[in-house]
Parts: sequence; C-alpha cells; structure tokens
Amino acid sequence: MGKISQVSSKYIVNASINIEGVVDKPDVIGAVFGQTEGLLGSELELRELQRSGRIGRIEVNVETRAGKTSGMINIPSSLDKAETSIIAAALEIIERIGPCNAKIKVQKIEDVRVSKRNYVVSRAKDLLRNLVDSSMPDSQELADEVMFAVRVMEIKEYGKDRLPAGPSVEDGDEVIVVEGRADVLNLLKQGIKNTIAMNGSSVPETIIELSKQKIMTVFVDGDRGGDLILKSLLMVANIDYVTKAPDGKEVEEITKKEIHQALRARVVPQQIKLDRAQTPVRQAPQIKRQPQQRPAAPVQQKQAPAPAMSSQEKDTFRQMSEELIGTRAAYLLDSKLNILGKVPVSELQLTLKGLNNVHAIVFDGVADHEFIKTAEASGVKHVIAMDNRVKQNETPIKVATINEL
Repeated sequence: MGKISQVSSKYIVNASINIEGVVDKPDVIGAVFGQTEGLLGSELELRELQRSGRIGRIEVNVETRAGKTSGMINIPSSLDKAETSIIAAALEIIERIGPCNAKIKVQKIEDVRVSKRNYVVSRAKDLLRNLVDSSMPDSQELADEVMFAVRVMEIKEYGKDRLPAGPSVEDGDEVIVVEGRADVLNLLKQGIKNTIAMNGSSVPETIIELSKQKIMTVFVDGDRGGDLILKSLLMVANIDYVTKAPDGKEVEEITKKEIHQALRARVVPQQIKLDRAQTPVRQAPQIKRQPQQRPAAPVQQKQAPAPAMSSQEKDTFRQMSEELIGTRAAYLLDSKLNILGKVPVSELQLTLKGLNNVHAIVFDGVADHEFIKTAEASGVKHVIAMDNRVKQNETPIKVATINEL
C-alpha cells in the first residue's frame, strides 16, 4: 500500500476523540475507514486515497483513564483545501468505536506549509544573528567597544540623592549637569567624566549644594523640556554657564563633535535673558536711527585706547577665530574672556546696541567703519575679524585679523 508521511503533506487534520469505554488504536483506525466507506463517493474513499498517496498514515494517540479513552487523531493530506475539509467533516459522523459510544471533534486543519515557512523565517533569523555576532569586528570597533565598557563601569552614584555621575565630579573644580543617566553615559563615552544627572525634572538637593562649591555648567536637551529644566535650575541653584543640545536633539544622542561645539558655545545665564529681550529691541525704530542722530557722540570721543592684547587674549582670540571660520557667527566676550553669547553676524550690530559689558568681539566677518562705530558706542576694547577695513589711528578699539594673531 502506497503511503505518504506528514513531511510531504500539505495539510494535517487534527481531531479530538472521546470514547465511553476502553478501546485500542486499531479499533479507532478501523472505525475511521469502516464508517466513512461509501459515504463520500469513490473519489474520496479513504482506502483508495491512501493507496494513491493522497492521504498519509493515520496517527492515533489515546490513553485510558477511569474506564474512558481519549486522545487525538491526525490525518495528513495532500488533497486541496476543499477535499481535505470534506474528509475532516466526515470524521465527525463516527458515533461508535467498537462497542462504545464515541465523539470525534475536528479541532483544526493545519497548513503544513505555513508552519514550515514560519520555521524557515525563525531559523533564518537565528542564523543571521549568529553570523552577525560571530563576524570579526575591525580594530576601531574593538577599541570603541572596550573603551565604552570601561567608561560605563566608571559611572557611580553621587550624594544623598544617589545621582548618576562620572568619576571626576568630586575631584575637579567644574561640573556639568545633565538631565538623565543616558546623558552621563554619552558624555563618558566621549571622555567627559565630570558629569552628573538630575535624574528627573525636579532639582535635587545634591545639585543645589554642588552648585555652591563648584563652577557649574547646565547642559540640557534642545527641546521644550530642556527649557523648563533650565528654568527650574536657575531659580534655585548657582549656575555659572548654560548650554543646549542642537534643536530637537537630546544630549544622550548627539555626537562627539556636537557635544564639544555645545560646550564651547556655553554662555552665562544673563545671556539667556538677553536673548529673550532681543525681539523688542529689534522692533524699536529709534535704535536704528541712533547712528545717524549722533555721529560724533561724546562717549566715542572720550573712550580710552584699548591696551595691547595679552598673550592669553591672543591665544583665546586665535582659537575662537579658527572655530568661527565659515560659520558667519560671532562670539561676545567679557573682560575675563568668558563667552557672553554667540550670535549670527547679521544680528551682531543690533545685539551690541543693547549691551555695555562686552570686552571683545571675535567674528567671521569684515570690520568696517559702520561696525566699528557701533562697537565704540558699546565700549568694546578688542575686535578680531577675518578682514579689516579700518586703520588703527581711526579708532580707539584694538582691531586685528586672524592672520595677525
């Protein structure tokens, strides 16, 4: 008799069986063949279908408990969906097996191809995962992985609030405050170890106490949440500098270059208030007319010539000039060479008109007569530009170019 196995079948009929008595497997198989014989016509006769290989070997698994027998019947089929469904329905007409009453209920018709396809997909995922995991990384990836693992191990808990922090928070004079643990990890990955996280939107007592002891820079996300956290910190802690991640980005996801750019562009808290006040200043028409109304203002005439640049000033100005090349931006510095703010060159003159504490300006632009007049009125001592069109005897401001530094 030709038979097919479940491996070559397309469908498997799964049916439960409950018998009011004790019977054996051969009794069940005999009832299946005997009680369906002649029921479905010669083309769907189970014995003939099994001989031709279109129905596989009928599997019966039963067990007897307390004088009753129950189990499962599995019939593999290579017929089409409709024919297989007819065979399955025919099983349910069997009411007796041997001398006992019986009830057969088809639970499901399983599409073997779907099961095989699911297995193939699942196995392929496992094989691909193993292949990726076992692939040989290059030397840089190995170095990065080792360094990251070491730096992650360096993270610790600091203060009574047990805040996530880098290993250098206690040792150094400066500390960087970020929002969460992931931010600390990202900065540790880039070698910045004096970082501590707030671990929430409220300001912990540990941060407040730390701000009294160290120079504190707040580094928040470039979103609305970062603005709110910054506002809360400024109200209760002694913050020395503030900076933000690029708009729409979080500190935990930015690159090494973006981290260092943000830290170099940090400003004092007063600059935040200035930025918020710039819009009404821009709209005031009288400010725009001031250069024409006072071409020879006494304050310009009385301004003392700026002293020569110190070596520290030259080094600072040269470094900042190199950073600004191609950016069309400007740094405003106080007398201690701290950055008060960074503004576009297009807004530089307008910004200067609202300030009187700018010691030096380093910008990616040209120092012409109009700009120098505005700088003189604001009390600026040094201007470093990419190009200069003003002679030194025409202004008390010390004007230099990047090439002269």
